[in-house]
Amino acid sequence: MTHTQIEIPTDDGVCPAHAYTPRTPGPWPAVLVFMDGVGIRPTLVEHCERLAEAGYFTLLPDLFYRSGPYEPQDPAKLFGDPAVRGAWFARHRATTNSAAVMRDTRVFLEHIAAEPGVRPGPVGAVGYCMGGRMAVTAAGHYPDRFAAVAAYHPGNLADAEPDSPHLLAAKISAEVYVAAARDDPTFPEEQKQRLAAAFDAAGVKYTLETYPARHGWVFPDIPVYDAAGNARHWATLLELFARTLPR
Repeated sequence: MTHTQIEIPTDDGVCPAHAYTPRTPGPWPAVLVFMDGVGIRPTLVEHCERLAEAGYFTLLPDLFYRSGPYEPQDPAKLFGDPAVRGAWFARHRATTNSAAVMRDTRVFLEHIAAEPGVRPGPVGAVGYCMGGRMAVTAAGHYPDRFAAVAAYHPGNLADAEPDSPHLLAAKISAEVYVAAARDDPTFPEEQKQRLAAAFDAAGVKYTLETYPARHGWVFPDIPVYDAAGNARHWATLLELFARTLPR
């Protein structure tokens, strides 16, 4: 597996990104990873390496690039100190809205399509936390470009905002897998029901599950990390991509 740090020109500037090339011969199916709210850090980089080891060309862009460079954060402080968390999201939230990230996504997809070793055709996407919302939103904005999207401990998939992902259900052609966290105020039961109703009405092929784990359980550097939930995350994610992304 080859890991390369690159810069991708966008409508709003230059987005740093990590690209991972499998060691197996191509052409490879491709996966776009939408990061969580903690940002780019060693754990997330290692996470994407595992996707590449599984045979997927993987692109991990830094969605916080508009607000300038930053040092990797300590998730324990972000989760445990309200002041630290508030300052972090005050810095990044305004520049990382759905409209901005969807502009970026067009460029990310173009970059993936231009990679000589990538198999032509639709790609996969996976997102975590805020990235889960972005992954489902991307499936609605670029329906012909995604074969499957997955969202793990996502937030606000069916809220009252005009850019809520559930409002795009009629445009989604990808298979969607959503793994919610228990007792998650950003994705409560009423939002789950609203999302399911929208997907059912639109005929979206989807799975919606609630894991017995707290928001953020996937990554080992998060205080609420759940080993069993992480193992199930990998099993469901790789099974989804194996079915939907031909090699």
